[in-house]
Amino acid sequence: MAYQNIAATLSPQDIQEIKAALQTVQKKMPFLITLSTEERRKLVKMGDKSLAFVNNSVTAAQSNREILPATFDVEELVRDYQLATALTELLISMQQLTEQVDDTLMAVGSEAMTSSLTVYDYVKTASKKTPGLKTVAEQLGERFKAIGRGKSAKTPVS
Repeated sequence: MAYQNIAATLSPQDIQEIKAALQTVQKKMPFLITLSTEERRKLVKMGDKSLAFVNNSVTAAQSNREILPATFDVEELVRDYQLATALTELLISMQQLTEQVDDTLMAVGSEAMTSSLTVYDYVKTASKKTPGLKTVAEQLGERFKAIGRGKSAKTPVS
């Protein structure tokens, strides 16, 4: 769908319900962890290309238990593989949602900034003749003081 002006709202109740739904998702996965950068770096990675390898190794382990040490837990390998495939499917869905939220936030933020820049231009112009607007114009102008001389007030900046 092509992007058009976004005219939407989220009520406080909507926000609470969405947060509750996210909490429900987290509660359904109490095993989720947070890894440090160092821990992530040290782990052997299983990407999309490795999924077939792991699937084949599960089949090989199940079919040839006798060649594996008695301490090797084939059922744990199967559970890990099944959880990895399930989490991969969920992650794809969550990434799609996150991308949509991020794109919508970027678009609506741009709309708000564009409109705000228009307001700022009108306030600056009107502050020359309308009493009481000079302070408002200065307050709005604070946003652009750190930008520098090379950019105009129309330049979108985060």
